[in-house]
Amino acid sequence: MVQALLALMFGMVGVINLTTEPPPDMPEALLRVIGVAEVAGALGMLLPGILRIKTWLTPLAAVGLFVIMVLAFGHHATRAEWMSVPMDVVLGALAAFVAWGRFKKAPLAGR
Repeated sequence: MVQALLALMFGMVGVINLTTEPPPDMPEALLRVIGVAEVAGALGMLLPGILRIKTWLTPLAAVGLFVIMVLAFGHHATRAEWMSVPMDVVLGALAAFVAWGRFKKAPLAGR
Protein backbone atom coordinates (compact mmCIF):
# COMPACT_ATOMS: atom_id res chain seq x y z
CA MET A 1 0.00 0.00 0.00
CA VAL A 2 2.73 2.48 0.97
CA GLN A 3 4.78 1.44 -2.06
CA ALA A 4 1.82 2.10 -4.36
CA LEU A 5 1.21 5.50 -2.75
CA LEU A 6 4.87 6.47 -3.19
CA ALA A 7 4.84 5.23 -6.79
CA LEU A 8 1.73 7.29 -7.52
CA MET A 9 3.05 10.47 -5.89
CA PHE A 10 6.56 10.32 -7.33
CA GLY A 11 5.29 9.17 -10.72
CA MET A 12 2.95 12.15 -11.00
CA VAL A 13 5.48 14.68 -9.75
CA GLY A 14 8.19 13.18 -11.96
CA VAL A 15 6.03 13.51 -15.08
CA ILE A 16 5.20 17.09 -14.12
CA ASN A 17 8.90 17.87 -13.68
CA LEU A 18 9.64 16.35 -17.08
CA THR A 19 6.92 18.24 -18.95
CA THR A 20 6.61 21.71 -17.42
CA GLU A 21 8.72 24.82 -17.61
CA PRO A 22 11.17 25.21 -14.71
CA PRO A 23 10.96 28.12 -12.29
CA PRO A 24 13.11 31.08 -13.30
CA ASP A 25 15.77 30.34 -10.67
CA MET A 26 16.18 26.62 -11.53
CA PRO A 27 18.19 25.28 -14.46
CA GLU A 28 16.05 23.23 -16.82
CA ALA A 29 18.52 20.34 -16.82
CA LEU A 30 18.29 20.03 -13.04
CA LEU A 31 14.50 19.85 -13.12
CA ARG A 32 14.64 17.16 -15.84
CA VAL A 33 17.19 15.08 -13.89
CA ILE A 34 14.98 15.27 -10.81
CA GLY A 35 11.98 14.24 -12.90
CA VAL A 36 13.81 11.23 -14.35
CA ALA A 37 14.96 10.18 -10.87
CA GLU A 38 11.41 10.45 -9.52
CA VAL A 39 9.90 8.42 -12.36
CA ALA A 40 12.66 5.80 -12.01
CA GLY A 41 12.01 5.61 -8.27
CA ALA A 42 8.28 5.22 -8.87
CA LEU A 43 8.89 2.37 -11.30
CA GLY A 44 11.35 0.82 -8.85
CA MET A 45 8.66 0.80 -6.18
CA LEU A 46 6.36 -1.35 -8.29
CA LEU A 47 7.94 -3.27 -11.15
CA PRO A 48 10.39 -5.54 -9.29
CA GLY A 49 7.63 -6.77 -7.00
CA ILE A 50 5.10 -7.20 -9.79
CA LEU A 51 7.51 -8.99 -12.12
CA ARG A 52 9.46 -10.76 -9.34
CA ILE A 53 12.67 -9.85 -11.15
CA LYS A 54 15.59 -8.20 -9.33
CA THR A 55 13.46 -7.55 -6.26
CA TRP A 56 16.49 -6.07 -4.49
CA LEU A 57 15.89 -2.94 -6.58
CA THR A 58 12.77 -1.98 -4.60
CA PRO A 59 14.56 -1.06 -1.35
CA LEU A 60 17.24 0.72 -3.37
CA ALA A 61 14.55 2.73 -5.15
CA ALA A 62 13.10 3.62 -1.74
CA VAL A 63 16.53 4.80 -0.56
CA GLY A 64 16.85 6.90 -3.70
CA LEU A 65 13.46 8.51 -3.10
CA PHE A 66 14.44 9.15 0.51
CA VAL A 67 17.58 10.96 -0.68
CA ILE A 68 15.50 13.03 -3.09
CA MET A 69 13.24 14.07 -0.21
CA VAL A 70 16.17 14.96 2.05
CA LEU A 71 17.51 17.21 -0.72
CA ALA A 72 14.03 18.65 -1.33
CA PHE A 73 13.73 19.40 2.40
CA GLY A 74 17.05 21.26 2.31
CA HIS A 75 16.08 23.13 -0.83
CA HIS A 76 12.72 24.24 0.54
CA ALA A 77 14.07 25.08 4.00
CA THR A 78 16.87 27.30 2.65
CA ARG A 79 14.34 29.18 0.54
CA ALA A 80 11.91 29.50 3.50
CA GLU A 81 9.22 27.59 1.57
CA TRP A 82 7.77 26.21 4.79
CA MET A 83 4.52 25.03 3.21
CA SER A 84 6.46 22.39 1.24
CA VAL A 85 8.47 21.04 4.17
CA PRO A 86 5.76 18.84 5.76
CA MET A 87 5.20 16.95 2.49
CA ASP A 88 8.97 16.49 2.14
CA VAL A 89 9.12 15.02 5.64
CA VAL A 90 6.11 12.72 5.16
CA LEU A 91 7.23 11.36 1.79
CA GLY A 92 10.79 10.96 3.06
CA ALA A 93 9.57 9.06 6.12
CA LEU A 94 7.40 6.79 3.96
CA ALA A 95 10.33 6.09 1.63
CA ALA A 96 12.55 5.28 4.63
CA PHE A 97 9.83 2.97 5.96
CA VAL A 98 9.64 1.08 2.66
CA ALA A 99 13.44 0.84 2.47
CA TRP A 100 13.60 -0.59 5.99
CA GLY A 101 10.68 -2.91 5.37
CA ARG A 102 12.01 -4.31 2.11
CA PHE A 103 15.59 -4.62 3.39
CA LYS A 104 14.79 -6.13 6.82
CA LYS A 105 11.18 -6.81 7.73
CA ALA A 106 9.55 -8.20 4.57
CA PRO A 107 11.95 -8.60 1.64
CA LEU A 108 10.33 -9.36 -1.69
CA ALA A 109 10.79 -12.91 -2.90
CA GLY A 110 12.26 -13.40 -6.35
CA ARG A 111 11.30 -16.05 -8.84
